[in-house]
Amino acid sequence: MSKDTELFFCHESSYVDDGCRIGKGTKIWHFTHIMPDCVLGENCNIGQNCVISPGVILGKNVKVQNNVSIYTGVTCDDDVFLGPSMVFTNVRNPRSAINRRGQYAHTHVGRGASIGANATIVCGNDIGKFAFIGAGTVVIKDVPDYALVVGNPARQVGWMSEFGHRLNFDEKGIGVCEESNEKYKLENGKVSKINE
Repeated sequence: MSKDTELFFCHESSYVDDGCRIGKGTKIWHFTHIMPDCVLGENCNIGQNCVISPGVILGKNVKVQNNVSIYTGVTCDDDVFLGPSMVFTNVRNPRSAINRRGQYAHTHVGRGASIGANATIVCGNDIGKFAFIGAGTVVIKDVPDYALVVGNPARQVGWMSEFGHRLNFDEKGIGVCEESNEKYKLENGKVSKINE
């Protein structure tokens, strides 16, 4: 990865600061600011009016919709979806008159997770792989792999497949995604994919 603009697209109204590494095929749309020392993987799509703060790391194929703020301390694995106007925080107890720049909490978003429009992820809480955060949800604790959470504060209401459909489990704890035929096992409050 590099900042060679022949490898990625950046709209003329946007800014990519020095020290960033931008992957091949990534697109950065209107009025967006990528701040110093960010890493954006290959084939990411960054919508308009976004800010990505210093040191943020995004994996490959991350989709960032319009008006999203991703603050220092956030890392996203491959194939993450960040819905319109969702936001991460990075300080638990902000005060305008007190500089807490050295106290940023970290948040990790696992591979394939989706975060809906207008959701807020309070810092220091990790999102599991393939988790699904409903629109408007406020996350104040860790979200397990494959979990479906909604509300304020977030509460788990089910499980999601990697394909993006709700899972229902039988009495043996087996769930099948009808659209993709993926099989999953629910055991001890955790979901895992069954490889066949």
